[in-house]
Formats: sequence, structure tokens, C-alpha cells
Amino acid sequence: MREYLLTLFTTAAVTYLLTAPVRKFAILAGAMPAVRARDVHREPTPRLGGIAMFGGLCAGLLTASHLTHLTFVFDNGSDVKALLSGAGIMWVLGVLDDKWGVDALVKMGGQMVAAGVMVWQGLTVISIPVPGVGSVAVTPMQGTLISVLLVVVMVNAVNFIDGLDGLAAGMVCIAAMAFFLYSYRLWYGYGVEDAAPAALFSAVLIGMCLGFLPHNLHPARIFMGDSGSMLLGLMLAVASISITGRVNPDVVIEEAGSQREAIHALVPIYIPLLLPLTVIALPLADLLLAVVRRTWAGKSPFAADKQHLHHRLLEIGHSHSRAVLIMYFWAALFAFSTVAFSVTDTGRVVVLIGAGLCLLGIVVLLMPRFRPRAPKALQPMVPPRFRDAEEEDAPAPGTAPAGTAGRFSAEDEELLHRLGSTAAGSAGPGGGAGRTGGTQG
Repeated sequence: MREYLLTLFTTAAVTYLLTAPVRKFAILAGAMPAVRARDVHREPTPRLGGIAMFGGLCAGLLTASHLTHLTFVFDNGSDVKALLSGAGIMWVLGVLDDKWGVDALVKMGGQMVAAGVMVWQGLTVISIPVPGVGSVAVTPMQGTLISVLLVVVMVNAVNFIDGLDGLAAGMVCIAAMAFFLYSYRLWYGYGVEDAAPAALFSAVLIGMCLGFLPHNLHPARIFMGDSGSMLLGLMLAVASISITGRVNPDVVIEEAGSQREAIHALVPIYIPLLLPLTVIALPLADLLLAVVRRTWAGKSPFAADKQHLHHRLLEIGHSHSRAVLIMYFWAALFAFSTVAFSVTDTGRVVVLIGAGLCLLGIVVLLMPRFRPRAPKALQPMVPPRFRDAEEEDAPAPGTAPAGTAGRFSAEDEELLHRLGSTAAGSAGPGGGAGRTGGTQG
């Protein structure tokens, strides 16, 4: 566990430290698109946060490669190489989209290429565990199709929920925590070595999210963009694929001691595909609803709109931060309930607790006017921009719009001013004005 924690903290630290210079680079590169009608934020915000995340990913894997109990993950398989190859392709595609924009079909093709490269290097589904039957082998073609489909679904599900400050990073972090507990239990609880890569990838993914969140919480100073959201979705898919079909049920039966005890112990063996879907149940449901909604309206499934689940929470009266916390709550409920069901002796307790939490969540969901405040004694410990828990949608007369405070510092404003002045000065007759307008957003 100590080596996993060291890898996690290293990834988080590198991601956190890289995000600030990446933000400056995004401003200089003009990666700040103008605010669109479907956006929630009120002013242009730099993107390319995925650059910092990719740096954290590389740092975490580099650290793990020098740790005693994790080196075999790099020596006994090609999962790490396949991950880096696919992540590199996905990351480059996301960076291009953040800066210049990429057509939806081209983006889909790039996602399939990244998944295909990983399959070609051996990161593929080789069998599917079926309750009551065991592991059912699949053909190479079937394994390839399942793996590519899983990657594309995961990537787009995470991309769809990246609509509020801190939402995608927080929900993926919760999903990665649940998947880490699942993989770590198989590895150290039942001695299943094939679960070690999934545990490592989950730990690195947690670090990437935790390192980026301080910069991305409302009001966000930088967005992860597609370079970050697609990278996070890929990591979730890789953690799932790396463990699917590689767990031998006979090993668990032997460790459990008896067939009767193994029946419950085998529950986590039979859900390597189900667990990743439950931990992203909300974004997956949002993805399916969006496809149905847009197709029914005669639009392209890739046409953007403002009818996602987080948009609906804002419409019924929840504040920005409160809507994000509600989504966190439901994501954690689905993810950790699934993991808890696989480790308890009886599922009745889990079901009762889950039902009680669902009822609590529904009550909170229907109370958008309630605004909790931190106790006065804790106010000095809360960051200044988060001390006022009561957010207002409309700005006060003569003040900046709500949610924009703290997003741009004086240094950033000076940098933007110099960029605008330089562009305006270099724009000759008939040229340069368009670029200046794009940079300013």
C-alpha cells in the first residue's frame, strides 16, 4: 500500500505543480475559446489542463517503475507500454481539439485508433467472466471489438460530464478510488497478480485528478479540455480492460477455503466489466440520454446542447458548487455500494444503507433553496474564494459576475493586455484582427 500511496502522491504533486505553468502557456497560445451559449462559465477560461495531467501520468509511472513491489508490472507484461501509447495518441488529439477544434467524426476515429494501438500491443479483453459458468473465452476479433467499444464509451462518457467546474475530475476520482479498492483486494486479498496493473493505473488516475482539482474547483482557473477528459476516460477503460478475463476463479476458490465461501468471494471476479459501468453510471446515463434526445430531435448525436444532467440541476435552482456535490454524492453511492456488496458477507446491509442514502440524496436534490454555511470557527481554515457558501446567480450592481472572482490574477490581466496590444500593433491593413479577437475570446 505504501508504494501505491507514494505513486499516487507523486502523480498528484507533479500534476498540481505543472497546472499553473500550463495555464500560462494556454493563455499565451490563445487556447481560450469564446463563451458559447451552452457554457456555464461567463468569461473565457484557458484550457489544455490535460497537459499537466499527462505529465503527472508519466511521473507516476516513472516512480512506480523504481519501486520494489511494482516493478514486475513493467517487467511481466505490456500493459504499461500499451497505456502510454494509447494515452499519447488520445492526449495529442485532445490538445489539437482544445486549440483548433477537431470534427466529431475525426475525434471518434482518433479514439478508435488509440484503442486499436493498445489492443495491438496486447491490452485487450481475452475472456468474459459469466456467473455460474466461469470465464468464457472470446475470439481475438470479439476481444478487439469489446475493447475498442469500452474505450470509446468511457472516453465520451467522461467528456460529456465535463460541463461544470470540478465535475469530471471529481467524479473520475471517485470512480478510480472504488476501482482501486476492488483491484487492490483481488491483488493482496486473493493473491491475483493480474489485478496489480489495474490497481496501479487506478492509483495514478486518483493522483491526476487530485492534483488538478484545486485549480479546477469553482471558480475554475483552468479547464482540463478534451486533452484531459479523454485522457481520464481512457485511463478508466484501461484499468477495466487490464483485469478483465485475467482473473482465475479457481485461485479465489482455493484462497476462500470452500466452495460455499467462494460463492460470495467470486462476486468481484464476475463484475470486472460491470464495476467500471457502475462507477460512471451517471455520465453513462447522461451519454445515452443525450444520444436519444438529439436523435429524436433529428440532430446529430454529437451536436452539443444544454440539457445534460448538471445543466438540469442548475435549472431547478441549485448553485454551481451544490450541483457538483450532488453529482459527487450519486457517483460515490453507485461506485462504493458496488464494491461494498462484493466484500460484505451479506448484501442486505448494503442494500438497506444504500436505500437510506438514496432517500437522503433525493431529499437534498429537491431542496435547491437550502444553502449550508461553514461554521464561523472554521472560516479561517477555508480558502477565501470558498468561504461564502451562499452563491448568487445574479451579480450585484457594479460588481463582476458571480463565479469569476479569483479566476484571473493581476499578472494574467497584464499578460492578456500585452498579448492584445502586440496583436493589434502587428495587424496590418486587412490582416491580424481575426486572430486578436480569437485570443481575447
